[in-house]
Amino acid sequence: MKLTKVLMATSALTVGAGAAFADGHMASDMTIVSWGGAYQNSQLKAYVEPYLEANPDVNIVWDESSAEAVAKLRAMSETGNITWDLVDVEAADSMRLCDEGLAMEVDYDQLAEGNDGSSAEDDFGDSIVSDCFIPQIVFSTTVGYRSDMVGDTPPESICAIFDTEMYPGKRALNKRPLANMEWALLCDGVAKDDIYDVMATEEGQEQAFAKLDTIKDDVIWWTAAAETPQLLADGEIVMGSTYNGRLFSAIAEQDQPIGMLWDAQMLDFDGWVIPEDLPEDRLARVMDFLYFATDTQRLADQAAYISYGPARASSAPLVGKHAELGIEMAPHMPTDPANSKNVFVTQYDFWADYRDDLDAKFQAWLAN
Repeated sequence: MKLTKVLMATSALTVGAGAAFADGHMASDMTIVSWGGAYQNSQLKAYVEPYLEANPDVNIVWDESSAEAVAKLRAMSETGNITWDLVDVEAADSMRLCDEGLAMEVDYDQLAEGNDGSSAEDDFGDSIVSDCFIPQIVFSTTVGYRSDMVGDTPPESICAIFDTEMYPGKRALNKRPLANMEWALLCDGVAKDDIYDVMATEEGQEQAFAKLDTIKDDVIWWTAAAETPQLLADGEIVMGSTYNGRLFSAIAEQDQPIGMLWDAQMLDFDGWVIPEDLPEDRLARVMDFLYFATDTQRLADQAAYISYGPARASSAPLVGKHAELGIEMAPHMPTDPANSKNVFVTQYDFWADYRDDLDAKFQAWLAN
């Protein structure tokens, strides 16, 4: 997976293009599924509010169920009742939804060109990991820690999660296998380049769970990314994993005594999928919105509200200052050279193939 094209980015203001997508009526209501918190607020500010200003008769309803998107879209498909119009998911989940026929394939020619004249497909480049995926951001899962609870030696390695002697206290980890199992194997001596080969085996999975066993009693398991920053702010944990944008919000916007650990950050893409079998009027509205919301300028604008890198190459040069704090945002991106000295790029195809199985094993392990 090459990230070079994504690490550079910015682009142009585009015009609404509803007529290009359907000759008939566009629905006036649209349900968008996202993750809540600081990330959803960045979407609201960067392109939902500007879109509604240009389309005052449209009503957008938010659903914060992205963490359960695969299961819920499966259930909707089984009942034939698709109530969502546009869903924000991680890259691996887009692959699963595409493979199962639950998300529609995208014609990237229906999206805005880059402000440099590049096609949307070329502009998104390697961030298009599935035929059904419209990328938005590069983000990472990483670790934050209470700077006043780690003594004179703040953690520098991801393996501090497993070092309860040096850093006693509770940790917070996501209640799912992704990232936890990679970090467990890495901190148990598996070479980074071998981790997915090892994790594909029963023995490798057992090794990861055995390493996680060493801190199981010290972990608070989260299901919403906002939980870790709150637990850190309340002093209930010494460190915990979450998305880098959540930590940026707690540190830069809320001035919490929190440090961020970039070592072995798990780089990933996040983007949109469109549920299969939407009625024509709803699909027309979705495509009109996406033409606007995924152009060069809008993705660059999102970086003014949260420290996630835009997925269009043409958007990166347009990334400037935080909309309210006035600080330069580029140094706070997971793709900044100072932050990406030891990144861990998530293998989307692995998780697309193994996610259901490892989810079940992870939940069974938690229950023991």
